[in-house]
Amino acid sequence: MNAATPCEGTPPGKSNEIVVFMVRRETKCDECGCELFDGELLRLEDNHPLCMKCADLGHLEFLGSGNTALTRRATKHSPLRAVVVRWARARKRYERQGILVTGEAIDQAETECLADEDRRARQRERAAERRKGEDLAYEAATTEKLKELSPVAPRTKPHASQRGPAASIPDQWESPAGPARILISATTDHVRRAASLWGARSP
Repeated sequence: MNAATPCEGTPPGKSNEIVVFMVRRETKCDECGCELFDGELLRLEDNHPLCMKCADLGHLEFLGSGNTALTRRATKHSPLRAVVVRWARARKRYERQGILVTGEAIDQAETECLADEDRRARQRERAAERRKGEDLAYEAATTEKLKELSPVAPRTKPHASQRGPAASIPDQWESPAGPARILISATTDHVRRAASLWGARSP
């Protein structure tokens, strides 16, 4: 990694935020000359890479992404914060890895998260149930709309008192071809069986 590497794209975050880059290839701090290896952090000032100590950020601690409540609370309690990003080669963009805040802010945020974990768990459960209900309502509305756009004529089944071969047609014989084809097919089979029996009985 060289000094120009972090400028491959626009890192995420607000314009007034401090952005720190996670090193992908070895480089050096332009001020103290210390080597920075893969996974270490640097800050660019006037396109010159600086280690955390020379950038006056060495007293901050890294808090990885993943826990929204912890990140939000640590940000609130820290007098100074920096956003940590890393260049993703596959996606050709910077992706947020976490933040840098004071250790005291992380400790206080963890204490607060532990104190109300049960309440936040119940909130997540209620939110999940609400989303589930919304999904079901959306599916039902979509189904009704599709029925309106693609009406299907109801099929009339023969009454049990109806005489003839059509009265004994089982439900599973129904097909998209329609009842008329089924009736013709059943009548034809009936006539063939009758003719076969008649021919067997003829002298």
